[in-house]
Amino acid sequence: MWIKHYNWFIVITHVNCCISILYLKKNKLRVVVLGAGFGGLEIAATLSERMGDHLDLTLIDRNESFFLGFNKLDVMFGRRSAKSVKHAYKKVKKPGVRFLRETITAIDPVTRRVTTDQDIHDSDVLVIALGADYDIGATPGLAEGGNEFYSFEGAKQVREILPKFRRGNVIVGVTGFPFKCPPAPSEVALLLHDYLTRKGIRQDCHISLVVPFEMPIPPSYGTSKALLGAFQKRGIEYIPEMMVGSIDPVHQIAELDDGNEIPFDLFLGIPEHKVPKVVAESGLLFDEWIPVDRKNLKTRFPNVYAIGDVTSVGAPKAGLFAKGAARTAAESIIAEYKGIGYADSYDGAGSCYVELGEGLVARADVDFFSHPSPTGTHMQGSKALANEKRMIEKQMLARWF
Repeated sequence: MWIKHYNWFIVITHVNCCISILYLKKNKLRVVVLGAGFGGLEIAATLSERMGDHLDLTLIDRNESFFLGFNKLDVMFGRRSAKSVKHAYKKVKKPGVRFLRETITAIDPVTRRVTTDQDIHDSDVLVIALGADYDIGATPGLAEGGNEFYSFEGAKQVREILPKFRRGNVIVGVTGFPFKCPPAPSEVALLLHDYLTRKGIRQDCHISLVVPFEMPIPPSYGTSKALLGAFQKRGIEYIPEMMVGSIDPVHQIAELDDGNEIPFDLFLGIPEHKVPKVVAESGLLFDEWIPVDRKNLKTRFPNVYAIGDVTSVGAPKAGLFAKGAARTAAESIIAEYKGIGYADSYDGAGSCYVELGEGLVARADVDFFSHPSPTGTHMQGSKALANEKRMIEKQMLARWF
């Protein structure tokens, strides 16, 4: 008699009125992870550590290297070179994990089959961690008259533009919501103040920050208060509960959602976000993003998970939150492989390190799933937290690579 368990086959035979049980090990669990950002790297590392020889994981990304999102600020303001913040995926050496540099062309969540420009990959478990893309064309005039700094290439371009800027109005403006790393626009405004001050031209420049929130970081009153104080001290104009709807590249005017117009000499924009095209065509979406079960990050398709910025889970689109979601999804995958119940749940909690300028970094610890509304605590800006941020960076990279 054969009795099939999820991760074992049990053969029961009767010999001399006794029962002997023979365990035959199941084949390795085939996991395909799409996207090698925070979420993809973390789930690959976690499953490798926990499953060992039982894992056959394929990690697919179209890029040859990885960078931490907050390193774009280092590149943008000349604190680090572009080359120094990139980490080659070929260095990913984890048991049971192989990295493939391929471009994904189709995702079938029903069969869990992925087609790329080079091959077809079938899986027992499919994890979608492809993040969010940028829709520059969604904001009229942005491509012609502004600059975005959210992509790596955009940050590099701004790095080349800033030394040529001498005087005038600078707008740091959000053009759509949701967007990655909500503190980033505030950080750029403050770091730009420091940059212009070092150049000796701050008095000839005006900085405006346009964001869709009443407070810079709504769940953390303490961090928001610290940022508002920093804006006031540095003469940065804060324009809340507003977004930039369009740009007139000829007259260099940014039009806000309420119709007001602001002239600029340099526009640094946060472009609208969207899912990658291949995800949009997969049948996974509802209301522009992939809905998931908040408990375990499962989609409506069996054995298909989605983590990070590509989802509508309710946590911020930020790397450390994607990392937390990846760990939860990994535990769910392991529990199902072992045929045991999974009682834990993604908590929507995480930390955001916030650059305040002058070498100071604050930290907001936020719980987005607390009731009745998200809550956050604030750790005052310090050099010690700046060092902590660098240490976290080293630890993550050592774990993943």
